[in-house]
Formats: sequence, structure tokens, C-alpha cells
Amino acid sequence: MRARLALCLLLIAAPARADDRDLVIGTWQLDSVVYEDPATGERTHPLGEHPTGLQIATPQGEWLALVTAEGRPVPSNDAERAAALRSMISYTGKWRIEGDHVVTRVAAAWNQAWVGTDQIRIFHREGDLLILSSPPQPHPNLLGRMVKILVIWKKLY
Repeated sequence: MRARLALCLLLIAAPARADDRDLVIGTWQLDSVVYEDPATGERTHPLGEHPTGLQIATPQGEWLALVTAEGRPVPSNDAERAAALRSMISYTGKWRIEGDHVVTRVAAAWNQAWVGTDQIRIFHREGDLLILSSPPQPHPNLLGRMVKILVIWKKLY
């Protein structure tokens, strides 16, 4: 019994296989962003039907994600600049695979509260699509409202 438990713990703690990292490594163009209310299951597109963005995951473990809402106007005053900040998401840091999760230790972000935290996303591939989903979490652009985030990226190279 102890041997089985030790083996299970070893498998859980084992580093990700190289081919798991290969599923994530690359440059990705944003396809869609959907927020789901964990209480009701309601899905919305808060950044529009066609947001723009790029995600880069390097073999050396660097991660950069930038997402902007569809149709963002050029801000001309402080209120519009604040609105522009709420219509984007951007962060960078070191990433790793833990099972079926991509974990990024955030080094810099559009939201300073994310710096030093781990952003955790469940990942899977469907052809040239990388699908990332978050656990329910308070979202800073929604005044802390809880959402589950589903992001679909299309592989560029």
C-alpha cells in the first residue's frame, strides 16, 4: 500500500514530458475570449466577438500574452485611458507545465496585483488550436466579479 502511494506521489510530482511542452510552445494568434459566470453558466464576450492578441511561449520558459478588445478607440482623456486599460489583458513571466495545466509565474502585468502570482490555465490542443481555461477567479477588469475564462489561440508558428 505504501509503495503504491509513493508511486502515485512520484507520478504527480514528476516533471512534464517534453512533448507536453511542445503542445504549448510557439507563437499564437488570438481567436476568441469567453467569460463564463461559474454560478449561472452564462457566457459572454466582454472583449467583443473579434478581439486581437498574441501569445508567445518559448522553449526557454518565457511567456507573453497580450489581449485587446475589438474596436478599441484611441483614448484622448484620462477616463478613456482608464477604459482602455479595462479593455485589455497582458502579462509575462516564466511558464511551466503541471499535468494538464500551464502555470505562469507573473513577472509583469497590466494589473499589478497579478505580479508575483501564478496564473493557472488548463490546456489542451485541438489541431492548430490551443485552448486555455482558467478556474473561477475574480477578474480585475470586472470589479472582482468571479468568472471562468476560456481563451482560444490559433498557432502561427
